[in-house]
Amino acid sequence: MYQVTFSDQSLHELNQLDQFLQLELVEPISNLKAEDLEHPREPLGRFNRGGHVFYRLRAGDYRFYFEVNDDSVLYTHYILHSNSLEDFLLRNKLPVTEQQLVEQHSKFWKYIESLTKK
Repeated sequence: MYQVTFSDQSLHELNQLDQFLQLELVEPISNLKAEDLEHPREPLGRFNRGGHVFYRLRAGDYRFYFEVNDDSVLYTHYILHSNSLEDFLLRNKLPVTEQQLVEQHSKFWKYIESLTKK
């Protein structure tokens, strides 16, 4: 198993939820194993950004965006409510998958990074 750490944005998002929901959401990422990351299957996905390998994990109504540091630490960069991306795709009727959108749409990443500066 991995140690899970959180960015300021991730902690802020978690702290806004009640403790029971926090525990429910953190459980799936806390139970990830190396073989899960080697061969990701839904609700886990993998993509590249800026030369780094990132993972996306769906947990309840939220998505965790994280990377592996030092082979033993999962650093959670962002926790986002799942409807934000789904609503965007639905409104714009984009013929791409969520993973393609995240990998290729720089405005999305600029928006996400702006969340950490709050």
